[in-house]
Amino acid sequence: MQDNLLTQQSARVNIYALISRILMNEVDEKLLELIMGDENILSFFPEFQKWDKRKGMSNKDLIEQYLNVDFTNLFLLHLIPYESFYRREDQQMETGGDNPVQTLYNSFDFRVELDEARVMSGDHIGVELEFMFKLCEAEYKALADGAYEVAAEIAEIEYNFLKNHLLEWAPMFLLNMKSEAGTALYYDAADLALEFILSDFEYLSELKENGYSYEKLLGKK
Repeated sequence: MQDNLLTQQSARVNIYALISRILMNEVDEKLLELIMGDENILSFFPEFQKWDKRKGMSNKDLIEQYLNVDFTNLFLLHLIPYESFYRREDQQMETGGDNPVQTLYNSFDFRVELDEARVMSGDHIGVELEFMFKLCEAEYKALADGAYEVAAEIAEIEYNFLKNHLLEWAPMFLLNMKSEAGTALYYDAADLALEFILSDFEYLSELKENGYSYEKLLGKK
């Protein structure tokens, strides 16, 4: 059971890390090489695999001529990737200390380097996904140590964060992102993020129904 549990948890960690990175900053050559050089990762990007533009072009040219342009259009010009914009009645971004997501981060000592991440507020979709990545990483370590009660506490935080924050607005943003995407990579990234957070919430919901007992959950599989 332990091996299956760690394998499943490792996959959650890796996918949250991947989608948070793609939605936070422009793609660089290192990330593009990782995606294109790993068949498992590349399988998450079916349209990108078939995309004619990536054939016969260097990664550098692909990034500069297409991917960075698309990122700018999506995240800086056409769409607003912040929870407060979607959830406030006045559609204003909450960039101050009163942002409820930032308050939550502070309670868990999760620090957001806004300048380094090049985002205006901690409720950016990439940052919220990074928070989930950090939680899943901590859960993995707890499971690896056999600290199931600690892992369960972390899983409950993940469930509540998805339910009360990401799922309240991210699906709408990601559907808009799919519609506006000008490249296959960002279309696939939006589709992957959408499908994954929905399926992960199903997993966490089932875990919750079983009292956050990993033994009960895996015993049903």
